[in-house]
Amino acid sequence: MPQAYFILLIAVIAETIGTTALQASQQFTRLWPSVLVVVAYGSAFYFLSMTLRVMPVGVVYAIWSGLGIVLIAIIGFIVFGQRLDWPAVTGLGLIITGILVIHLFSRTAGH
Repeated sequence: MPQAYFILLIAVIAETIGTTALQASQQFTRLWPSVLVVVAYGSAFYFLSMTLRVMPVGVVYAIWSGLGIVLIAIIGFIVFGQRLDWPAVTGLGLIITGILVIHLFSRTAGH
């Protein structure tokens, strides 16, 4: 995996941790989940900016947000018991398909 994709993956993981902590912070009423939100989002944006040195912003943001959406939906299901209906699952599948199309076939992805 090229270094830019590895750094982008770190950004996605940090964003996913931040969003999960945001749910756990209960609208910033719990201290440690709230602190984790700030640290995780700060890290996510830092690593996201690092990938912009070698990849176009549209591609980076599409991959970052798409993977984040899918991971948060999975975490919401497993950790918070949030259910997804078939249209939501289909939409998430289309997001993954879009990310794969960008990664596998786009020349703008910075391979």
